[in-house]
Amino acid sequence: MKDDAALAKRRAALLHAGARVSRSITSILDLDYLLEETVDIICDEFGFYYAGVFLLDETGEWAVLRAGRGEAGAAMIAEGHKLKVGGHSMIGTAIELRKARIALDVGEEPVHFKNPHLPHTRSEMALPLMLGDEVIGALTVQSTEEAAFSEDDITSLQAMADQLAVAINNAMLHAENQRLLARTERRARLLEAAARVGRDVTSILDMDELLNRTVDIICDTYGFYYAGVFLVDETGEWAVLRAGRGEAGAAMLAEGHKLKVGGHSMIGTAIESGKARIALDVGEEPVHFKNPHLPHTRSEMALPLAIRGQVIGALTVQSVEEAAFSEDDITSLQAMADQLAVAIRNAQLLLELEAAYAELVRTKTYEAIATATIEAIHWIGNKALPISTAISRLRADVERLPADTDPALLDSIREDLALIDNSARLIVSVQEHLIGPAREEKPRPVLPHDVVRDAAVAMGIPANAIVYVVTDEPPLGLADTTQLSRAFQYVLQNSLEAMAEKEQPRITVEVGPADEEGFVLVRIADEGPGIPEEELDKIWAAFYTTKGGDHAGLGLSACLQILKQIDGKIVAANAPGGGAVFDLLIPVYGGPLPAPAAPTGRSILLIDDDDPWSRFVMRTLADLGNKVTRSADGSIDPRNFDLIVVDNVLERANVVDVLERLEQAGVGGRTIVVASNLRVERAMELMERGARDVVLKPYTPAELTQIVG
Repeated sequence: MKDDAALAKRRAALLHAGARVSRSITSILDLDYLLEETVDIICDEFGFYYAGVFLLDETGEWAVLRAGRGEAGAAMIAEGHKLKVGGHSMIGTAIELRKARIALDVGEEPVHFKNPHLPHTRSEMALPLMLGDEVIGALTVQSTEEAAFSEDDITSLQAMADQLAVAINNAMLHAENQRLLARTERRARLLEAAARVGRDVTSILDMDELLNRTVDIICDTYGFYYAGVFLVDETGEWAVLRAGRGEAGAAMLAEGHKLKVGGHSMIGTAIESGKARIALDVGEEPVHFKNPHLPHTRSEMALPLAIRGQVIGALTVQSVEEAAFSEDDITSLQAMADQLAVAIRNAQLLLELEAAYAELVRTKTYEAIATATIEAIHWIGNKALPISTAISRLRADVERLPADTDPALLDSIREDLALIDNSARLIVSVQEHLIGPAREEKPRPVLPHDVVRDAAVAMGIPANAIVYVVTDEPPLGLADTTQLSRAFQYVLQNSLEAMAEKEQPRITVEVGPADEEGFVLVRIADEGPGIPEEELDKIWAAFYTTKGGDHAGLGLSACLQILKQIDGKIVAANAPGGGAVFDLLIPVYGGPLPAPAAPTGRSILLIDDDDPWSRFVMRTLADLGNKVTRSADGSIDPRNFDLIVVDNVLERANVVDVLERLEQAGVGGRTIVVASNLRVERAMELMERGARDVVLKPYTPAELTQIVG
């Protein structure tokens, strides 16, 4: 009877403890707190040494410890303790068999996992956590006593384990609901932020303001570490940073930061593929560009900016956290990137419209100049022609005067006629200065050092009187070469006149990148007396001259006008050691350079000096598989060549004589003359001498192959 009473008392205690556990856990919806509370209540109410809860991982192959009693439990959780389902452990076996397992003496149990954190365990019970037919984990209960568990313990604890499984499921469902709610709220915030970006940026038509505003909104709204906008340049090969957040962005913009399209960067890859790229851990990303200005980046997203299938750039968003981006982020930010692309295109269209308007105004202006110039030319020509004719007749009349005519009177008449003749010549000079700027061609790629060299040779400046200092591979300029040649001739003539008293005049021409970004510098320096400081600002005025009445005073004025027409600059100064220095700044050509497409296997004779342009021609045509032979004077037999190219300006030969020899050899129909300074009168003269055509000198491979093709 005594044993029955003790058994009944224990059963009542188990039921009471089970009921308390049930009351305590069924209302807890925080999973971690639920599990920790469960193991504490089990140990406290039942007096067990240790309790722990395992849950299956996503693979279903491992049971992972999620809560454990005391220091032992904390240590195992820190180690990521897990047991193989169906392995050599009580937990693994209970989960696999979906039945409780009891080891009344763990030392004799073949499947007991000997845990160094629980050295005093003598008996253990493992109870599966079941939801219907589905097992989600297991509960382990351990005691320091042997045979500590009875059938009543199993029944009571299994009932409690079933309730725990329901509570765990409720907590998981609650957590999932909270995640879904948070995701929904985040998605709403993201969409609201994207809409805000759309509202704020789509109405901005100033490109710089648009891009800077965008990166600020993204970082402020989404809380990201950095954002930047790249746009593809005109070549299509580089993505150039146009706006970046904070000091890092400012530093990269100052450096001219750009990334290769399709290269080893998120931006380059996104632009090439037209798809978003995400690096949740940039340290593991093979195409991530490691940027020293952004050392704290841990995850990055690159979103293409596309308009109607054309990718015009990309947006980079970076975070200091790993795995900072979700699918919702991608959707929201891509929608915003699409709106940004539209806004950028609108801003570009406005710029193009403004440029077109400026070009229209410019065209109309020069049309008006041309019309006025033609009228002025006719007027000047009509006035100058009778003067020149009258002078010729008067001189003839003077020579027929009687021999006894007063010599002093004759000298006076001759002096007056000379004065009138000089005035007529001055009128003709003014005529040329007026007509020059009206003959404007569309600016094109140009090698400035070749144009200035041609100008010097055409002027007859001796080779020993001019020195060229050219940097390696100076950039292409953008100019009308005929007008640019005129500008060089004006400055060179000014230098020659300044050194008229010198026995050995010397001009130095330097060509290379200018200190001011975006320009090619051509510096022309002489060794003359220089320009009086008080005259430096006056020399650009029309009709201003310091050289007497025989000079029209229009050369430097026309030069200034020519440079302004191509958005260039010209500056005059005095060299510290004496002499005048003229700096001509020519805009750098920044447009695309199409690939050349010319026939191969052709034999070409190039009649030209050994200068940068001839070397460019020989290299380009040879690379395309043609044979090019150069001659400085055209003395080579031309009959075996498919094409003859002649430079309009030669140091060692007269072009007219060369063309006559080519015509006599029967190859005039294969001869093309190229000129950096192309005037209609000169072209007509050369074609009359047998040239098939006279064209502007090409300075890019594509232009060259169009001529020789």
